[in-house]
Amino acid sequence: MLTAEQKTQLVVAALEDIKATDITVINTGKISPLFERMVVASGSSNRQTKALADNVVKKLQEAGEKVLSTEGEKSGEWVLIDLGDVLVHVMQPAVRAYYNLEELWGAAPRTPVLTKR
Repeated sequence: MLTAEQKTQLVVAALEDIKATDITVINTGKISPLFERMVVASGSSNRQTKALADNVVKKLQEAGEKVLSTEGEKSGEWVLIDLGDVLVHVMQPAVRAYYNLEELWGAAPRTPVLTKR
């Protein structure tokens, strides 16, 4: 069983594989008892958003981790992946700007991820 930090590293790597943009990791452990980390990333289209989410699920399952649930795959505007102690939000930029999850979790420390390009 992987730690929240190890899951987060796998999630970020899976997102980078499919060229996600604006990947941000929010450390929610001291604010919420429900999960330790939240990863927010953007995809440029419905197709890319779905591909990003699919790759995250695939990589975590390959590592032996259980994916508790996924939501939003049909529309591809916002896909949520629940890994228990890590939540992953893959969103199109307009949806991400509208819901502004980073602002909602403003008190939590965050780590912008510099994608490998």
